[in-house]
Amino acid sequence: MPDVSISLIDYILIAVYFSFVIGLGFYFRNQSKSEEDYFLAGRALTWPIIGFSLFASNMGSISLIGLAESGYRSGFAVFSYEWMATIVLILFAIFFLPYYLKNKIYTIPEFLELRYGRFARSYFSGVTMFLNVFIDIASGLFAGALVVKMAFPELSLTTIIWVISIVAMFYTMLGGLASVVYSDTIQAILLIISSIVVTISAFNAVGGWDNIVASVGSEHLSIIRPADDPDLPWPGLFSGVFLLGFYFWVTNQFIAQRALASKSTREGQWGALFAGFLKLFTLFIMVLPGVMALMLYPELDEAVNAYPALIFDLLPVGLLGLTLAGFIAALMSSVDSGLNSATTLFTYDFYKKFRPDADLKQTMAVSKVVMFGLTIVAALWAPQIVKFESFWDYLQMVLSFICPPIVALFVFGLFSKRINTKGANASIITGVALSLMSLFYKIYVNITGVEDILPHYLYLAGIIFIVCSIILVGVSLLTPPDEGKDWKKLIYDRSFFDAETVELADLPWYYNYRYQSVGLLILVAALLIIF
Repeated sequence: MPDVSISLIDYILIAVYFSFVIGLGFYFRNQSKSEEDYFLAGRALTWPIIGFSLFASNMGSISLIGLAESGYRSGFAVFSYEWMATIVLILFAIFFLPYYLKNKIYTIPEFLELRYGRFARSYFSGVTMFLNVFIDIASGLFAGALVVKMAFPELSLTTIIWVISIVAMFYTMLGGLASVVYSDTIQAILLIISSIVVTISAFNAVGGWDNIVASVGSEHLSIIRPADDPDLPWPGLFSGVFLLGFYFWVTNQFIAQRALASKSTREGQWGALFAGFLKLFTLFIMVLPGVMALMLYPELDEAVNAYPALIFDLLPVGLLGLTLAGFIAALMSSVDSGLNSATTLFTYDFYKKFRPDADLKQTMAVSKVVMFGLTIVAALWAPQIVKFESFWDYLQMVLSFICPPIVALFVFGLFSKRINTKGANASIITGVALSLMSLFYKIYVNITGVEDILPHYLYLAGIIFIVCSIILVGVSLLTPPDEGKDWKKLIYDRSFFDAETVELADLPWYYNYRYQSVGLLILVAALLIIF
């Protein structure tokens, strides 16, 4: 591991950044005059803000550390999560987002209640809050603390986690979603710039592309892997990777809340596609640095330290401070988004259900108490993540057990009104049972060291999805259809497509999100062909 040396200039740059995000929170504190202002930024976000915020929230310290770690261990294969996300974002923009916005919902689980009933909403909201705290927020704290500890080795990992938690909670609590998304925009730009600087520095240090190929081999630089690959077998792309991407980008409040706050349907669609465009660059500025770290530091004690090693070893004074600020920005994006999302879920899916007459003052007070409590829980759990063998696998494995039944509800529910509430409830119960059994079995294997007889978690996700889908469809067909629902706002049909076609006809082709979607698909195909 390289020696860590941070200059006064670097410290000043980091301090300026912290001052900025806290100041932003104070600014937006005075702008929030209603619940819609606080939780959905007044539904006034435009596509660049949405796109950058989506990117920053997803590509926080979790993905930055995780992608570089996987690039170090297994090469370009991990990029499959990123190009698949672009495809899922296209589906989100075309099919799901218009229906979310039609219903003027505050939370994604709220859509499930309109479609299936209260039980589905409560279950999904509870699951999403759990994942926000134990996956999104806790993982963001853990990943960020790893780098900060390298700069301040005298501090314990736990101390760093608590300091970061308090700062992120403070400015998020002050300004709500507006504070989060506008700081995310600055953070995304800073993150992209700093990642490019790291990539160029590492590229020069290893001697260029020919040296990379000669050193790590072409297999390490291949995105699509054989079916027997232990990390990411190609059939898993169509089961686990797609399902994980669908859950994260289409149904996760952590991400979709930005699109719910869009000024119009078109702004939301452009923002989603812009985020998908930015995701394609992660191959070069996040995964590739991990590969180059393998060449520069082949004997790292932990692969999770690949990106931090590059930062502290290659960057000069000033650039190190800028990059650390960018990394802290990424960290903050993960934590602030998770806190805002989980708080919104609790407020609208639980508190407002029991206290529908609560005024703005009461709602804000409850949301801040909940945010404080969730921060405490996430900070307590974050240090435990170090016990998992792979940071990235920790993230994906937990999601692969939990998300399949949720995806089934959305996929089937948007396109057929014959899928009913009884089928949804039966599918949820089945999914919970299968998910808990899988998760507890994996914990048992880790504790005892016995042979793991379950298939790869990406295959297991597909199996759970198929079983839940069969239950969902089967029970729905065997029971009477739901009555009394506003199907025009809940079911995608040809009439919506035709009406949208008429609207798009008045726009120049380059403003037409359908053409933009085709362009993104061409870029994805080009990357897969090249690598």
